[in-house]
Amino acid sequence: MIGKEIRLERIMDRNTGRSVIIPMDHGFTLGQIEGLVDMKKTVSEVSDGGANAIVLHKGLVKGGHRGSGRDIGLIIHLSASTQLNPDPNDKVTICTVAEAIALGADAVSIHINLGAPQESRMLEEAGVISRHCMKWAMPLLVMIYPRGKDIDPYSPKLVGHCVRVAEEIGADIIKTNYTGDKKSFQDISASCSVPVLIAGGEKTSDLESLSLINEAVSAGSAGVCAGRNAFQRDNTREFVRALSRVVHDRVAPEDALLKESRPGIWSNKV
Repeated sequence: MIGKEIRLERIMDRNTGRSVIIPMDHGFTLGQIEGLVDMKKTVSEVSDGGANAIVLHKGLVKGGHRGSGRDIGLIIHLSASTQLNPDPNDKVTICTVAEAIALGADAVSIHINLGAPQESRMLEEAGVISRHCMKWAMPLLVMIYPRGKDIDPYSPKLVGHCVRVAEEIGADIIKTNYTGDKKSFQDISASCSVPVLIAGGEKTSDLESLSLINEAVSAGSAGVCAGRNAFQRDNTREFVRALSRVVHDRVAPEDALLKESRPGIWSNKV
């Protein structure tokens, strides 16, 4: 398993055991959106801010590879759908583990919506991908949520069920919703043998977003996967730097936003 361990070290910080991941797969779903037009610029900003890894679809690896500056982990997303689909919860596989390896990925990610009409197909595809990941010692990030008609996406019971499903499929890292309650999320993360990261959530003010993420980390989250909540900020680099300090250095959100308190990337990296 040494190959998987080496790859995971490029995604999960070895000192803190946590990670700041910036998904950038939204263009496939939404089109040419703010923050994902100049990919090299955005990747540079989140990398300079101290993010551990980014998530890209296979076709953007070339456009998003900087070739200079601080290194950053690469996770290739295998799942996709578009907003034109009558059911946005319907995710299909558009890339393979072998393709991701050829592109230099450090991990792959998949998306599963429990409760959606296509749940059984998504689970079946996840099982195949997990098997290939095990064969090639490729870390697997499972993004999994309770989604469907009359389903509460923040229900502790359902979020906990999602985490258990991802763990049993063979996930090495799990991304899911924060329940909004420290006690319930602490119970969920403590019952899982692999790191559980929270989704970035709805875009709010810098301080509100950082405060929510800080609370989740205090409740056992191993970090955050923040997409639009990060790359659509007025100053993406500065926000990601503050986010990295909250997650890795456990700096209070209001202090992390002070420029004089953060001369560089988080302290255990300088």
